[in-house]
Amino acid sequence: MEPIRKQRFSTVEEYLSAHQKKERAHMESLRKAIRQAVPGAEEGISYNMPAFRYYGILAYFAAHREHIGFYPGTESINRVFKEELKNYYTSKGTIRFPYDRKLQL
Repeated sequence: MEPIRKQRFSTVEEYLSAHQKKERAHMESLRKAIRQAVPGAEEGISYNMPAFRYYGILAYFAAHREHIGFYPGTESINRVFKEELKNYYTSKGTIRFPYDRKLQL
């Protein structure tokens, strides 16, 4: 089997099943939270990672060695949820959810 970074995924299920249990558990939690928050969002693969669309791209997420990268865009991070995200590493369009911390969604 080739390394995950070289695989090409067609579905979110395919993407999730290619990862280890700890990564998959965090991604499933995040996926569930997105579905609950935006029930009409459609999920798929974009840029070879899970993506949700709701009148355009809503957010992406991806597994990394030490964290799940969540990519909701700069508006969400810098304005809307700035206070709630103060305990997480954030950058212009990224939030890192480390595997060693339970997701608080």
